Amino acid sequence: MRPMSRPVLVAATVFAMAAALFANPHPANAEDCPRGTLDKAYCDRDGDLVADLPTDPKKWVDPDTIIFSYTPVEDPAVYQKVWDGFIKHMAEVTGKKVVFFPVQSYAAQYEAMRSGRLHIAGVNTGGNPVAVSCAGFVPFAMMASKDGSFGYEMEIIVPADSPLKSPADLKGKKLAFTSPTSNSGFKAPSAILKSEFGLVAKKDFDTAFSGKHDNSILGVANKDYEAAAVANSVLKRMIDRKVVDPAKIRTIYRSQTFPTTGYGHAHNLHPEVAARIRQAFFTFPWEGSDLQKEFKKEGRFISIHHKHDWDVIRKIDAANDVTYTCK
Repeated sequence: MRPMSRPVLVAATVFAMAAALFANPHPANAEDCPRGTLDKAYCDRDGDLVADLPTDPKKWVDPDTIIFSYTPVEDPAVYQKVWDGFIKHMAEVTGKKVVFFPVQSYAAQYEAMRSGRLHIAGVNTGGNPVAVSCAGFVPFAMMASKDGSFGYEMEIIVPADSPLKSPADLKGKKLAFTSPTSNSGFKAPSAILKSEFGLVAKKDFDTAFSGKHDNSILGVANKDYEAAAVANSVLKRMIDRKVVDPAKIRTIYRSQTFPTTGYGHAHNLHPEVAARIRQAFFTFPWEGSDLQKEFKKEGRFISIHHKHDWDVIRKIDAANDVTYTCK
């Protein structure tokens, strides 16, 4: 079993959930359908916290074209070429046409999977529990380095010449978040700022939502934001691509390590299709690929288990009084 980051003990605080925009499909029978946090459309009979494959084979989906999307942490156009080689590999393994779908927001990605318009997705860390509960997302893989290590940290960044030296200095200032479903861009910093520094959003400091990590990073570099909470994995990639000058940014806080983007498929995919999709991830040749060039620390996909690997994220959600409510 791989080592997992120790959870941060955080105090409870109340935030609205951003997953309340989806129309309910036909609900399953509650008498034989335990579901935990899952929406009424799904069942979790094996207790692994993700939606089961429907028991009725007539409800299994075997698409002629498989639709794949990557979490919109940055402009989706940036990643369409990066994923091109992987898309071709998946087409060869599955024997189906595979298309990259450039979603513009986290919510749009979850809604697309829930409505049946998206079959495979890379979902951001904080959004995994939401997508699992509200969209029938079944995560099974994560990028890792060749030795199996994985993860990223949340950093609070400020302009290099900012007088802010510590998160405590954010009192009376404005902090940019990314999206309410982002772990590093909202959930983790909200909980940590309250538990470690006694700072509550909208009470002790003002907030803004940039929409994406790249917007927050560029906003700090250009001094549009006094500070921002971001995933340092995105920051490092932007620096590597020379999109942002590291000399213009300074870090005043770095968190524990969190699991990174989870990759998975819709719960109702035909099991043979789902098996070939998993095979495509775990047999992808990284060496010399565009994925390797973009995600420089990574060298393969590893298997993940939502119940265990996302435990720390669910605890952060619980500390923020977040519930996975789907309407």
